[in-house]
Order: sequence, then C-alpha cells, then structure tokens
Amino acid sequence: MRILSLNLCLLFILCACNSSDKRMAQNTTPMHQDFSEGKEIYNGFCMQCHMPNGEGVPKAIPPLAKSDYLINNRLESIKAIKYGLSGEITVNGKTYNSAMAAQGLDNQEIANVMNYITNSWGNKNTTLISEEEVSKVER
Repeated sequence: MRILSLNLCLLFILCACNSSDKRMAQNTTPMHQDFSEGKEIYNGFCMQCHMPNGEGVPKAIPPLAKSDYLINNRLESIKAIKYGLSGEITVNGKTYNSAMAAQGLDNQEIANVMNYITNSWGNKNTTLISEEEVSKVER
C-alpha cells in the first residue's frame, strides 16, 4: 500500500510538471517552434500583396519583413487581419495609405498567421499570440 501511494504521488508530480511545460510552450517562442500552419495561411491569403519575402510593394503595400509597425502595434495588426484596415499607417518610417480587406479567417487562423509573420523575415516575437487573445480583439 505504501509503495502504491508513493508511486501515485510521483505520477502526480510528473504529470503536473509536464502540463506546466506545455502551457509555457504555448505562451513563449521555443527556439524551434513550428509555424507551418501560419505559413500556409500566409501563402494562401497574404503573399499576393505582401510578397513571398514579406517585403510588400514600395509605396503601395507595407512590408511585414523587419516591420516596426507589426511588432509595436500588436493589437492593430491583429485587427487589420480580422476586420480589415484603411487609412494611413507608418511602417519603418514610410507612410502607406492603402486598404486591406478582412481576410475571413477564424481566430485560430489569425493567431497562426500572426505568429508566423511576427517570427519571420527578421521579426522576433517572444510572446506567441493565442486564439483567445485574438477572440478578445474588437473593432
């Protein structure tokens, strides 16, 4: 009986430690995070305008590569994908004034593509965007 209690206690501790590691992995960017789902979404919805390398189109479509706007305006970037964007924005010191339509993606897809673009082409985002965070973003 004593051995059984000890084994159950050890099992509980191991499970608790393992689940904690999984929660941390969802909120931070591990060194080898897989952004393949976000990349697929980018290729299907974003690449036509922002280009395969995320550099956009000069004077027309803002870059996502090394983008100060993308990193410094997390909420507005999520809003742009979720609800669309119109009006002037400044990206890397240059002004853009073109419209972007809402992409029709669900909250998880938006989180996936945001995590991909905020960790590609010279961007570094140490706090991953979750589906829950996207769901709380309002117009």
